[in-house]
Amino acid sequence: MGDRRRWFVLVAVALSALIVTIDSSVLTVAIPTIMRDFDAPLPSVQWVLAGYSLVVASLLVIGGRLGDVFGHRVTFVAGAALFAAGSLLATVSWSVPSLFVGEALIEGLGASLMLPATLAVISITFQGRERATAFAVWGAVIGFGVAIGPVLGGWLTTDLSWRWAFGINLVVAPVSALGVLLFLERDARAARRPRLDLVGAALVSSGLFLLVFGISEGHRFGWWSSLGEWRIGTLSIVPIAFALSALFLVLFVFVEQRKERDGRDPLFEFGELRHRGYRYGLLTTATLAMGQVGQMFVLAYYLQDGRGLSALDAGLWLLPMGPAIIVGSRLGAAMTHRIGITPTVRWGLVLQLVGLVVCAVFVSPAMTFATMCTAIVLFGLGIGIASSQLTNVILSDIDDEKSGVASGANNTVRQVGAALGIAIVGTILATQGEGAGLQSVSDATSIALWFTVAASLLGIAFSFLIPPIAIPARPTDATSRTMEMLEAMEAVEPIEPSRDVVLGPRAN
Repeated sequence: MGDRRRWFVLVAVALSALIVTIDSSVLTVAIPTIMRDFDAPLPSVQWVLAGYSLVVASLLVIGGRLGDVFGHRVTFVAGAALFAAGSLLATVSWSVPSLFVGEALIEGLGASLMLPATLAVISITFQGRERATAFAVWGAVIGFGVAIGPVLGGWLTTDLSWRWAFGINLVVAPVSALGVLLFLERDARAARRPRLDLVGAALVSSGLFLLVFGISEGHRFGWWSSLGEWRIGTLSIVPIAFALSALFLVLFVFVEQRKERDGRDPLFEFGELRHRGYRYGLLTTATLAMGQVGQMFVLAYYLQDGRGLSALDAGLWLLPMGPAIIVGSRLGAAMTHRIGITPTVRWGLVLQLVGLVVCAVFVSPAMTFATMCTAIVLFGLGIGIASSQLTNVILSDIDDEKSGVASGANNTVRQVGAALGIAIVGTILATQGEGAGLQSVSDATSIALWFTVAASLLGIAFSFLIPPIAIPARPTDATSRTMEMLEAMEAVEPIEPSRDVVLGPRAN
């Protein structure tokens, strides 16, 4: 596209990425208020966040494939329409189940269609140096959304209503869709349309859902003997959920391996796990996400229920983490040329661990902002340094024609790690924080934070199984800036296009 319309397209897709990023981070600080408004327990509300991650994790690759089949323009508009519809239901929601359907199911489905299409649209619309600029703008918008999300959510929750977080989407999503329809040319017909692995998506989403359900609801229904109405004899439904989860996930592995052998476009190519960097990079990524999202969930709960802060003040306390992640991503890019890619990842994980330990040790009703700020800045720097290079690790041994599929797997395991982190820390908070008083909340927060410390230690252990990764030649200045912005984006909200789209860092 050679006219000025392409810049309107960039504005449209950047706005869509912004609302998705803000939408997920806004709810982190609104959870205690939602619990009070709906008179609902924490495990019920945590399903809204965990469910969103599960839907996106299960359908992200399918969303990219749909873009390949039907065109990224059509897919983006459909995703924006679904995102707006889910936001409308969430805005007028009358209970946690209705909020779950609107935010987790419908918005999650819309995001899984929209987000792969945003990078695809940019890659198709821009070329050369302009593509570098477009990717940099997109990455900057993502970073800004993560940094400002908790503060915006805190302000809306405190002075207006958390519902306004979804109300904003009702304006921005249609505007983004209209901009793409008006200014983006119709998609060219692809020479080959990949098959949709709907069976694989159904198996993995069912298996993950049942796994998270068992973790989240064990204390409510009983880990073995039934404590509720849902039972088979005296047996709780929780061990049944775990058994069915294992069955579905094993079937997923079997089906995907068979599709891979037959060359039928599997959702996940298990054969690529023979590469150590890919295998252990994915495991490190999953544990990193568990610690990152788990810590944000825990601290938002602690600051409001443990310290009695307003949602706005809680957002301001968490604000330094966003800039720290972005700075850390730039440090990570620079460190690779001094110590290498794999050591950079390890040092980032160690810094993240230090931040988590500081939080876990000093959390109490009297914890000061200075202590909290020190902990989350260390944590954010570590997340930025490690995450900025984990994509390099994961894609280092993958053939170029499979890099899109591998990138999709990277994002999927991040979302899975996020969902598991929310489920586990939510269960800890619900079971350990049942007593009255601020000290009870602080004690539960400390236990949950020590879980994130354990997840971080596991990530460090996996990182030592990653082989040395060769450092690529230093790119041009324009591309280097783009890579840094994308690395910052990877650290906070990693999203990749479908497999036929070339990312900025791999386009040169």
